[in-house]
Amino acid sequence: MLAMWAGPGGVSAQRFRAGGAVHCWKMDFTEAYSDTCSAAGLAAREGNIKLLKALIKKGHSLDIADNRGWYPIHEAASHTTLKCLRLLLHKASLTSGVELKTYEGETALHLAAEHGHLKIVQILLQAGANPNAVTNENVTPLFLAAEKGHIAIVRTLLKNDARINGAHSACLWSVVHQAAYQGHLDVLKFLLEKGADKESKDDYGITPLFLAAQYGKVESLRTLIQHGSNVNCQAYDKATPLFIAAQEGHVECVEVLLSHGADANLYCNEDDWQLPIHAAAQMGQVKVLEFLIPITDRICDKGTDKVSPVYSAVYGGQQECLKMLLQSGYSPDAQECPLYECLSPLCMAFSQRFFAIIYILLKAGAVITGLHYCYCLQYQCFHLLRFLLEQGYSLPSGAHLAGIVKYGLLSEQQFKQWLPHLLLAGLDPLDLLTEVWLNTAGDRMLNFVLEFTNWKRLPLAVDQIIFCRNASSTCIEQQHFDEIPPLAHLSRLKIRSALKNEQLRSDQCIRQLPLPSCLHDFLLYKDVLKLYGIPEISENQEVMKTVNSSIKNVEN
Repeated sequence: MLAMWAGPGGVSAQRFRAGGAVHCWKMDFTEAYSDTCSAAGLAAREGNIKLLKALIKKGHSLDIADNRGWYPIHEAASHTTLKCLRLLLHKASLTSGVELKTYEGETALHLAAEHGHLKIVQILLQAGANPNAVTNENVTPLFLAAEKGHIAIVRTLLKNDARINGAHSACLWSVVHQAAYQGHLDVLKFLLEKGADKESKDDYGITPLFLAAQYGKVESLRTLIQHGSNVNCQAYDKATPLFIAAQEGHVECVEVLLSHGADANLYCNEDDWQLPIHAAAQMGQVKVLEFLIPITDRICDKGTDKVSPVYSAVYGGQQECLKMLLQSGYSPDAQECPLYECLSPLCMAFSQRFFAIIYILLKAGAVITGLHYCYCLQYQCFHLLRFLLEQGYSLPSGAHLAGIVKYGLLSEQQFKQWLPHLLLAGLDPLDLLTEVWLNTAGDRMLNFVLEFTNWKRLPLAVDQIIFCRNASSTCIEQQHFDEIPPLAHLSRLKIRSALKNEQLRSDQCIRQLPLPSCLHDFLLYKDVLKLYGIPEISENQEVMKTVNSSIKNVEN
């Protein structure tokens, strides 16, 4: 029903967002190769200035890369060996030294900024290092400093003409995105005060404020709001910060957004008409739902072409959220939802086989139709079919009888678990004896249905098909079907036809008739059940007790 969204760097779907942060993934070359660092590189890594001078004097090259593409200058910058770095810069061409890149496109300035080596950063900048150099993933030194929260390096880079706005990574994240995501408030505030674009968008159209809401960075969220960020911004798929915070269950973020004017009725998908309440309901965010129910426009409840959040709760299997929605007045029937091929939330619950949720909807007054009996057969939920019959819901009729025939034939091997219950509850056996049933049903199931008829007074069309079937196959018919039904059987049919379907749902009504108990048993088809090896209905009571007990637990 409601798709998920894999966050920046993931695959876009239609609706919900969930997901991973942006990282500059680095290959670990040591998994495949041993350390191939040159002698000069090793000396720079260890800060051994004497050895490095000696190697240079002997003519060792300073432009030999290791298996990662690291040169001695990268080792010096990464490991804060100042004397070695100065020597390397002095011996090498200034531009060629500071601009050397690893296999992943990192300069010495990238490594120093990432590791928080302020003095190294200053030396490299003085030596002409480009503050806006980018890696293979378009990452800048400023982006790495913001990621790690190195405020002093951020200040230094900006003083040296580092670009503050625009994309600083392959997914178009800005430095404001990164600072907000990491929760580095000092960096975030400094960037915003220096004029960084607070509404910058990544490749999915999400702003830093949206990102803070998505990942529950409430202090970053507050900071961005204080600096004027739009709380009702929308990503390219129309999702809002409130929508994503509701989905992820970031209660405090939801509170902050609402207190600063976030619109709970700003739809987040033009086709499916989703609101934050739908996200919270599907994902089981009970606390968030408490905030959203009072302020969400009820047009989404039963409005044409809208989607009730009841559907969302059902689809997600969220019992507590469903109860909250129903208790606050949302309809258990909602509107028809062609988009998800569901006529009602109850239909969706049946298709998902969420039996506890079915009970919650029934208790709230959801309407049962013959279609739901069809679902019971289609998904072979026979215990649920018995529960519906026990509760006195109307039997299938009209157009739904075709579904009973269709799915009944598909469940023929289990007919003893459902067919007796329908017939004893008052379903007209002639409704089953269609041409398809008569030509397809096995002998045992067909014969069992005939037991509930006057087999000598069947409609002509039915009688002819049975005659042809018996004549052209090895059909094994019960021997007594060749004879006129006994008076006792005809009386049984007459008495049962005089009773209403509600009276046939349990043994109690028949047991109260002023007749001997043996006749009670006869009216309840005990003889036929025994003949076909079907457990008496009373023997199934333990099963139903278990079902009812499970359902009561849901209620509690």
